[in-house]
Amino acid sequence: MYIWVSVFVGLAVPLVVLFRKLLPHFLDDCTYILRSVVFGIRLTKYKRTQPFYSVVDCFLDAAEKHPRKTFLLFEGREYSYSDVDRQSNKVARALQAAAGLREGDTVALFLANEPSFVWTWLGLAKLGCPAALLNFNIRSKSLLHCFSCCGAKVIVTSAELQDAVAEVMPTLQEQGISVYLLSDARPVPGINALWGEISQASDEPLSRSLRANVHIRSTALYIYTSGTTGLPKAAVVTHERVWAASFIQGVCGVTSDDIFYINLPLYHSAGFLIGMVGAIERGMTIFLRKKFSASQFWDDCRKYNVTVMQYIGETLRYLCNTPKKDNEKNHTVRIAIGNGVRTDVWTEFLHRFGDIKVRELYAATEGNIGFINYTSRVGAVGRVNVVHRFFFPYTLIKFDIEKEEPVRNAEGLCIEAARGETGLLVGKVTKRSPFVGYARNQQQTEKKRLRDVLKKGDLYFNTGDLLRIDHDNFVYFQDRVGDTFRWKGENVATSEVADILTMARCVLEANVYGVKVEGHEGRIGMAAVVLEDGEEFDCLDAYRQVVSYLPSYARPRFIRIQPCLEMTGTFKMKKVRLVEEGFDPAHIKDPLYFLDTEKKTYVPLTQETYRAVLSREIKL
Repeated sequence: MYIWVSVFVGLAVPLVVLFRKLLPHFLDDCTYILRSVVFGIRLTKYKRTQPFYSVVDCFLDAAEKHPRKTFLLFEGREYSYSDVDRQSNKVARALQAAAGLREGDTVALFLANEPSFVWTWLGLAKLGCPAALLNFNIRSKSLLHCFSCCGAKVIVTSAELQDAVAEVMPTLQEQGISVYLLSDARPVPGINALWGEISQASDEPLSRSLRANVHIRSTALYIYTSGTTGLPKAAVVTHERVWAASFIQGVCGVTSDDIFYINLPLYHSAGFLIGMVGAIERGMTIFLRKKFSASQFWDDCRKYNVTVMQYIGETLRYLCNTPKKDNEKNHTVRIAIGNGVRTDVWTEFLHRFGDIKVRELYAATEGNIGFINYTSRVGAVGRVNVVHRFFFPYTLIKFDIEKEEPVRNAEGLCIEAARGETGLLVGKVTKRSPFVGYARNQQQTEKKRLRDVLKKGDLYFNTGDLLRIDHDNFVYFQDRVGDTFRWKGENVATSEVADILTMARCVLEANVYGVKVEGHEGRIGMAAVVLEDGEEFDCLDAYRQVVSYLPSYARPRFIRIQPCLEMTGTFKMKKVRLVEEGFDPAHIKDPLYFLDTEKKTYVPLTQETYRAVLSREIKL
């Protein structure tokens, strides 16, 4: 008997080793498929359940199941599931009474990361009201646009942001928009204080009938994404999309016992859908921070026993740039979920902070295709999976960078990119993977639709991103095309920046683009501008315009003065050569300027300043 056991073990061990060598990711693939199928079955169940079972119902079940469990940790305070549930009931009743809200009314949330954001959204969801999540960095023209394009007639804000709302109050009043303040601070004229009504409102449960007509395809949210219009677009997020995004944590192996650290803004789909809503789906605890702090990050993790963190590429780079300490691996973080991290930063992060499972994602708020790197392959954003591709068909097609359009054959169809070749990612629009589009913006919605891709009459969603699939079936993000680039974790619309630059008295035309800076994620803003006849570049006026009307991440740090802008045959501004040439004054004859935050003006870009930027003596 022992002989046979020895023979079996002797054969099994080398077979297992051979199996792992030939199929090293087989178990990872199987785990991912199993989890995806389980969540797919749940989503199908929710589609058929009557009345519709939403994420809010999931939260209510969690509050009933474990009312005393901590849901939110924020600035030293703990809020249980029951606390948040009751507070959301009070907010809902106060808004219902003050603003006359009814099912289907859209409400804009102009709030920073704070508990009131969470329970205000829950309160609105209990009333069946979609929420528009506004970026608290935007101002003026962009702010007004965001208010109007989602059809909101009510805005909820906080004391720290009411001055930004006050700037556009006359226009809001003309449009009949009501503004409510979630604070006991004295509101500025035109803004209504809501704190008294909230404190006096009942915290008893609200009737399910208030959202009786909400279904899986109803609009749950509007989340804003930058685009070629130059102003943010309101991506329509249905309840089906909310559920699908909430499952990402589960697919990554997160459980109800984990503690999830959110320091990304809640107006982003990452912080809101993957982070907060995902935590509701898991029934777990959230540690919420107002904004990211590299110096305090690991202390937070140790103090609150954080086990799952969220990131963008910039946050991991900031962590890797902090001074080294002896206790860097002394923490309980086991999973990191996010996107946009460079391979070198990823490697350094693991080396310094330990064996953390980095789950790099690829997705778009409005898109119908996404990937998760469920393996430990550094640098990949996902992996080709037969089951995933069956349910969510996609392909990579050849793309002409110069013409900024897909390459088509003699029949007018797109050409699939070869394995290992960079191509434009497009996702087939089906009932299972729809593309809903943007609120009140049919033109931009249509721009994201690509027809006659692989056969006549088919319809695909154009991600606008270039990806590559290697021979081991791993997916890698390569670049972004079109008129949007990404800096500091934010999408920047070039047309919006160009519009602001041309407000400067000296600027006639502006061509805005993103350029790479060694050691930084994404691309930083740069603009080639043509001056008005007889004018010189007014450094101070240009600085005032960009600082007054653009958030810090969108301000062009480099300006290039040109005699004229190079155009395509269809009168589109050419950017490829400008992007390639970058901002090195040694190789560019045109005058160059740099946005100096200390001097609060644009200054001539010298070789010395250029070297200081590259060596990081000047922080960007």
